[in-house]
Amino acid sequence: MGGILGYFVFYKLIGCSNGSCPITANPYISTIYGVLLGVLLAVIIAPPAKTANLEQTSKSPSIEYKKITAEEAKARMDSGAQIIILDVRTEAEYNAGHIPDAILIPNETITDKMPDLLTELDAEILIYCRSGNRSAQAAKKLIAIGYTDVYDFGGIIDWPYGTLSEPLERK
Repeated sequence: MGGILGYFVFYKLIGCSNGSCPITANPYISTIYGVLLGVLLAVIIAPPAKTANLEQTSKSPSIEYKKITAEEAKARMDSGAQIIILDVRTEAEYNAGHIPDAILIPNETITDKMPDLLTELDAEILIYCRSGNRSAQAAKKLIAIGYTDVYDFGGIIDWPYGTLSEPLERK
């Protein structure tokens, strides 16, 4: 298409079709100029090719964890729904005070494998730590493993409700 357009512009509009070409009197050379001009115009005018985002095309639609407030987390806990409250702090921090019914899986122990205490990928998991940093890291790790219903409600320092100071029960 570009070659035809260039030929038309160069050959017809500039005047090379009537023998008065300003560049050359040779009709073959003026035709080559026309084709080259058409290709150049096509390259300049044509929209850029769309490139696929490799990260998005290699995965299915990405699932992300949800950031919620302590109040929203408490409402979910009080709703009676089956949820898992996950404390990702250290054992010493957990023993010093934790949210009732929370299970402990320290952030440092979460790798690319499913933790033994979290057996269902579609379980609703509410995650917290001390300040919100480790809970965000753990939430990202769990999503990467394949968990689909993960909520990060930040740190226990922002938790206005009661905590327990019971040592971890070993089973």
